[in-house]
Amino acid sequence: MKTLKFLGAIAIIGLLFAFTAAKTVSGYQVGDVATDFSLKNVDGKKVSLKDFKDAKGYIVVFTCNHCPYAQAYEDRIVALDKKYKKQGYPVIAINPNNPEKQKDDSFEKMQSRAKEKGFTFPYLLDEGQKIYPQYGATKTPHVYVLQKTAKGNVVKYIGAIDDNYEDEAAVTKKYVEDAVNSLLKGKEVSVKETKAIGCSIKA
Repeated sequence: MKTLKFLGAIAIIGLLFAFTAAKTVSGYQVGDVATDFSLKNVDGKKVSLKDFKDAKGYIVVFTCNHCPYAQAYEDRIVALDKKYKKQGYPVIAINPNNPEKQKDDSFEKMQSRAKEKGFTFPYLLDEGQKIYPQYGATKTPHVYVLQKTAKGNVVKYIGAIDDNYEDEAAVTKKYVEDAVNSLLKGKEVSVKETKAIGCSIKA
């Protein structure tokens, strides 16, 4: 009987460990294939990556309304979309924050912000916060450059937009532009990962 109880306890511990391990998500690494999603845009319509039939890839930006870092980059994100959408790399912005924890990131305030700033790209709400953990995003803004390939949307760059969030005029390294330019030329991205600087995501 004691042996059966011991084996039962081991089995339960094993199941608990397996469950905990399965819930641990580290997010995408460069080279991983990113899964698609279907999230609500500020116009009320659902948006997926597959909707962009002619895209060669995507600039996925986790960003939000309230964060000063995200606000500092808004004009640069619009500029990225205007420059690269016509070349096949549109910006897809996703607000990963829980509106219950950060009221300024509610869907209604996202709609106002997109209109006020003249966003030229989809601004999606990660309702239920299921997508940002898959990517492994931790900050706003946090960027993932994806390249559309035969095997799926492959992650080619993860990190910051550039090397100076405070002063666009003082930027010396444009990480996202450099990554997309390399992909458009059929070359490998030289800087594949940088540290995202911004506000922590509100779960």
